[in-house]
Amino acid sequence: MTLKDWGYRVLPGLKWLHGYSGQDAVADLIAGVTVGLTVLPQGLAYATLAGLEPQYGLYSAFVGGIIYAMLGSCRQVTIGPTALLALMTSRHTGLGLGSGPAYAILLCLISGVVELGMAVLKLGALVDLISLPVTVGFTSATAVIIGTSQLKGLLGLRGGSGSDFINTMRSVFGNLHQVRRGDFTLGLVSIVVLLVLRKLKDVKLDGRLRSLRAQQLVSGSIWVIATGRNALVVLVTSVLAYNTCDQMDSCPYILTGKVKSGLPSLALPKFETTILDRNGTETTQNLEQMLSELGPSMLILPIIAVLGNVAISKAFGGAGLSPTRELVALSMSNICGAFCSSMPVTGSFSRSAVNHASGVRTPLGGCYTSVLVLLALGLLAPYFQYIPKAALSAVIISAVIFMIEFEVIRPLWRCSRRELLPGAITFVLSLAVGVEIGLLLGVGADVAFLVYRAARPVLSVSKLQTRNGINYILIRPKHSSLYFPAIEWVRSGISKALATHGTAPVVLDCAHVHDFDFTAARGMGSLKKELAKANVPLFLMSAHKDIGVILKESTNIDFPTIDCPDDLEPILEQTPDYVLHLQVTAPLVESRLVHCGAGEPTELSKLKEKTTS
Repeated sequence: MTLKDWGYRVLPGLKWLHGYSGQDAVADLIAGVTVGLTVLPQGLAYATLAGLEPQYGLYSAFVGGIIYAMLGSCRQVTIGPTALLALMTSRHTGLGLGSGPAYAILLCLISGVVELGMAVLKLGALVDLISLPVTVGFTSATAVIIGTSQLKGLLGLRGGSGSDFINTMRSVFGNLHQVRRGDFTLGLVSIVVLLVLRKLKDVKLDGRLRSLRAQQLVSGSIWVIATGRNALVVLVTSVLAYNTCDQMDSCPYILTGKVKSGLPSLALPKFETTILDRNGTETTQNLEQMLSELGPSMLILPIIAVLGNVAISKAFGGAGLSPTRELVALSMSNICGAFCSSMPVTGSFSRSAVNHASGVRTPLGGCYTSVLVLLALGLLAPYFQYIPKAALSAVIISAVIFMIEFEVIRPLWRCSRRELLPGAITFVLSLAVGVEIGLLLGVGADVAFLVYRAARPVLSVSKLQTRNGINYILIRPKHSSLYFPAIEWVRSGISKALATHGTAPVVLDCAHVHDFDFTAARGMGSLKKELAKANVPLFLMSAHKDIGVILKESTNIDFPTIDCPDDLEPILEQTPDYVLHLQVTAPLVESRLVHCGAGEPTELSKLKEKTTS
């Protein structure tokens, strides 16, 4: 391996630098600045949602862009804070004093380590265990929780937003008499403007303007306004608040407050912190106590981050991307971000869509976004204090309402109503108990359905006749595997078939069965012995040779095999202890002649081979 190949393997982003042209740089610069104008207000808002000071949202927004540019494989993906991870982080940032940032940064480091472990063990496929209905239920529930958590900021109510849906709604309805008219009006108008500007990009000007240049200019202006709507609303409301609050003694809006200027310090995450206990006294927590507080979030949050990032990568980059490489890029973004005071980050679908629409050519566009965020931290931080909280709440609400996926319910109801149950369990329990518990129970319900289907395979039972009139019972499993939970079900199905259709040879069609486990094979051996005592022969039809080997090695019994039902006749004629006068004791469910196709070569059992030799 050459030094160049080794460098490409360690830092895949170096490939983008090979042949990087001026046109690529201009396209990436435009896309990077556009995404930066989106991430600035979102970063401030998501930090507030996470229960942190606003600057932590910007700290989280610049590291991922640089790391992903070097390690990532999809040019459209942008790494940074998201509403979902901010919500999950907020569950651990309300213990008072300086514990909020300490918990958020430690959770960022642990998430990166867990994601790196998943990459080393190639466990990216674990996200496939989360089905679409569970994902829809989870994201819809989190969208509702995030939206309701911003009602306090929208209505001008004091106090933290929190991440508990029921308590948040109880608090909001209990304090409606304290709604501030200025904040409510500003927030409501901001939401309306954001939704209108969002639809503005769908306006088509074809044929409305005669000049092509004028049409391109107007279309470009509309696109810029629609794409940068968050930054535009925050800028206008901040100017309004600055002018209003500078002239009035009492400001009609609750403002973001002072935002710390400058870059974050490069330091290890804190492995101990101080909190306020229930009595209001300061209590020091060590690393073990902090890990105990984080609990299931240390595993669930990185899994959710991986799920979102892989989904975005596949949506924009196609199915050929390497999940392992995406895991490495995401994990290193979190690990390196933890040293720069970042909260947990992952790919953002909304900002990735903006990046794609802006014409980004390489992942280096994320570097330009990071530079813009760093410039904002150094130059614009003093002005962020005038941003009304109602405007930031409006930004979050107008973004998350589109995460509620009502459109999935109708096709699921028509096609697979069973899959609605795990999604409903996830949605309801996420609202009632918590998003972590809701997700776990939703996945558990899905896995339980899979186990049930494996334990109760569908059996097609038919009473048929061969060409010469020999009756037999055909059992056809519709699953490709028969494992230990299913063998008793198969045995019971055969017993019921004999009781219903009368005594006749039993043929187990193994054409679609490709695997037995040891327990199932031993169960088949016991079944054959039980049927032999009742003078009922058991045959395997179209069984793969591996199935025969498994059954032979597990039971030390030679199971007679046939290629088609017509092979039954010569075998039964050579079986002296089989009584040919066995009669049907129940009407035939399905009476028809079944025989091998004309001209088809057949492989009879060992007994037939002996008779023809």
